[in-house]
Amino acid sequence: MNRPSSIVILTGAGVSAESGVDTFRDAGGIWSKVDYRDVATPQGFARDPRLVHDFYNQRRRAMANVAPNAAHAALARLEQAFAGDLLLVTQNIDDLHERAGSSRLIHMHGELGQALCTNCGNRLHWPGDMGVDTMCPACHSTGTIRPDVVWFGEMPYHMGRIEQALERCDLFVSIGTSGSVYPAAGFVEEARRHGAHTVELNLERSEGHSLFAEAEHGRATEIVPAFVERLLNGR
Repeated sequence: MNRPSSIVILTGAGVSAESGVDTFRDAGGIWSKVDYRDVATPQGFARDPRLVHDFYNQRRRAMANVAPNAAHAALARLEQAFAGDLLLVTQNIDDLHERAGSSRLIHMHGELGQALCTNCGNRLHWPGDMGVDTMCPACHSTGTIRPDVVWFGEMPYHMGRIEQALERCDLFVSIGTSGSVYPAAGFVEEARRHGAHTVELNLERSEGHSLFAEAEHGRATEIVPAFVERLLNGR
């Protein structure tokens, strides 16, 4: 692999799993216990907002008991040491990348610690609980605050910026993703089309593993730091 000048990194649930954050699609994951249609769709929120708020409030509280792991730290180190362009795109709604030190970051599926007002569109940092009686501090409406996360049927955030980065990059790395959730699962094809070298770092083969020029499988806390070390040392 030649030394890259522009890198796009995509991370998924596998990066945060070793910190103790529940995954969604794995055996025993969240969607095996909760129907996504009840808690992760606009229709579910309209039908039972209390249930949706309770689901996300529990997940938000649980974040106090987890910390960034070695994979998060390695990606933050890469950002600080790499002289070229780098964009980290995460499907995760947790803040572990930020807590590890990453700043060139896009949360394409939103953020657990953010609130969105459906009345005025205001977005707010919101680390605590929210509910049906929560008032928007911007427009003072009640019952219009929801988690600022992208639900099924909604468009992921910042897609234009992501697509531009995929067109420019000469290295695309996918870490800890299942390769089954679009549009993120299509990023490897977009990067390949524009000539980027593509690498998969995952616990096991993803659904799109055959699209990658290079792959390494194992625990994220082991293979991501090793990959970053090789990349920074030009190997």
